[in-house]
Amino acid sequence: MRVKFTINGKLYQVTPDELPIDASLNRFIRTKAHLTGTKFMCLEGGCGVCIVNVVDTHPVTKQRITFSVNSCLFSVFSCHGMDILTVEGIGSKATGYHPVQERLAQFNGTQCGYCSPGMVMSMYSLLEANNGSVTMEDVEKALAGNICRCTGYRPILDAFKSFAVDAPPEDRLARRAMGITCASDIEDLPRASCVGCERECSAKGCSDETIELQFMHQDRRWFRVRTVDEIFDILREED
Repeated sequence: MRVKFTINGKLYQVTPDELPIDASLNRFIRTKAHLTGTKFMCLEGGCGVCIVNVVDTHPVTKQRITFSVNSCLFSVFSCHGMDILTVEGIGSKATGYHPVQERLAQFNGTQCGYCSPGMVMSMYSLLEANNGSVTMEDVEKALAGNICRCTGYRPILDAFKSFAVDAPPEDRLARRAMGITCASDIEDLPRASCVGCERECSAKGCSDETIELQFMHQDRRWFRVRTVDEIFDILREED
């Protein structure tokens, strides 16, 4: 069975025969999709340079939800059914920059630039998850996992806090003067085909494919779990 997902709208399919069982999404993005805008540094989920945006189906509501992930910690085999966006996917010189990218540049929020893609994707994900309505405190919390060793954070936070509904009036006015609005791109992503209703239903979703719970490759095993109970069930079986 193949694990299927998209990166910036392009479909990818992978099997354990093609990749190591512990391959990360970051490794796949950089070496297989050849999208090097997504960086890597600590490989421990501590620096934030590897952050990408994910759109997935909520296991209970079946609604499409959007959030950020540290791609260095995220298994590529956990990506089945997901739509992934990298910094190249939200905007570029060729296609036009996203307001988050533009704002970071206008506020001089980058020096060496290595942390910038992760910063941008953290802020992009925050806006997408909240329909563009965020507070300055939301911005600070969202960037708590992003490290910058050059700027001291002030221009980055100033840039992103200017999107906040409680930003100082001069920031909001300056934003309007520049003709910048926070445009949501979520509608351009594939939507779930299953609509929630009041009737009981045993299906997990019209487009939800059931894939194997585990892969075995040589002497290594990988399990796909959805709940904490499944984790303990597996551990008990292994004892």
